[in-house]
Amino acid sequence: MSPQSLATWLTYLEQLHPKAIDLGLDRVQQVAAKLQLLPYPIFAITVTGTNGKGSCCTLLEKILQAQGYKVGVYTSPHLLTYNERVRINGIDIDDASLCETFAKIEQTRGTISLTYFEFGTLAALILFKQANLDIVILEVGMGGRLDAVNIIDADIAIISTVAIDHTEWLGFDRETIGFEKAGIMRSHKPVICGDFATPQSVIDYANNVGAKLYLQAKDFGYEKGTTWSWWSLQQKLENLPQPKIELQNAATVLKALELLPAHFAVSPSAITTGLEQVVIPGRFQIIPGPVLQIFDVAHNPAATALLAQKLQALFCTGRTLAVVAMLHDKDYENALMPLLEQIDNWFVGGLSVARGGSSQVLAECLHKHTTKPVQAFATVTDAYNAALTEAHPGDQVVIFGSFYTVAEALRVRL
Repeated sequence: MSPQSLATWLTYLEQLHPKAIDLGLDRVQQVAAKLQLLPYPIFAITVTGTNGKGSCCTLLEKILQAQGYKVGVYTSPHLLTYNERVRINGIDIDDASLCETFAKIEQTRGTISLTYFEFGTLAALILFKQANLDIVILEVGMGGRLDAVNIIDADIAIISTVAIDHTEWLGFDRETIGFEKAGIMRSHKPVICGDFATPQSVIDYANNVGAKLYLQAKDFGYEKGTTWSWWSLQQKLENLPQPKIELQNAATVLKALELLPAHFAVSPSAITTGLEQVVIPGRFQIIPGPVLQIFDVAHNPAATALLAQKLQALFCTGRTLAVVAMLHDKDYENALMPLLEQIDNWFVGGLSVARGGSSQVLAECLHKHTTKPVQAFATVTDAYNAALTEAHPGDQVVIFGSFYTVAEALRVRL
């Protein structure tokens, strides 16, 4: 392909491979070898997990940057623009660099077909290699063992949490899903699991490959108060500032930092700065006003249960209205159940993306479990506008169910 706009490239990449999700390392490994990306020359922290992996990546980035290291971060999916997926020293990559890199991959891959995610992963790895970085933080797209990110040997692996999601690809129980996520471990390298109930499959995998596994509440943990403290078997950090992410994830990150090689020392002041600075759009993002708005990408039962807890802790004098839209392969019933008591009025939207769910099907699911008002709309935009019209001062509107849902509503605000 001749040089194109980023939008044109992304449309092309979406149509390049016959399946949108096609897990496996063979194709992407072959092209990575042609691009001379393997073995990868930069210290790599690979992060997987059902929920919390984005929080872990962002906090790692903030702390390491505060210490003065040159850091690259690859995350997915994006919220508003594709450029968010590749950050170098805290700045989203520009269109021209992405287009140039896509062209390089296109020229090199020959007849090897790549998915949209595989193409993007290779692009991030090329851009990081060119940028002369100290550390890269790579977020797994789905699972771990067969995810394109796993062509890179993790120097430190992080598993944030293990819960039920993406069952069509990863399995229907935590043990099977845990096995898939454990696939990012490498022999004789540290792996940190932030889950409070680590699946046995993760422990077994670590033993089998000879990785050194560190577990939340056993090898490290935290204590909550006005401030909070973090402990490991080696040290304790006290009076830490409250971050805008879950302490469970923050504690996991601090253990990963403790396990960095000596030449990547991190000071207490850098940790404090990172904790104060970490903000992740779309993760319980509160926009104040006469009607409070809360944007949260929660889309599986574990994430919506956490969202319900957070809503309960918010003092709201009025009603709570929900705008929800989900992908069709999500567990509607179990994802919605934790929120039934919290929501007074439901505004259900449809998603016009490849795996987008129907508002009618989602509304029918709600009707089975609640007597509260449920209205279905063709789009998230329509549902969001209707909720804002219905809301009175003192009410709050929570928008959740998917990255796509939050992105569409945020675009309406912009």
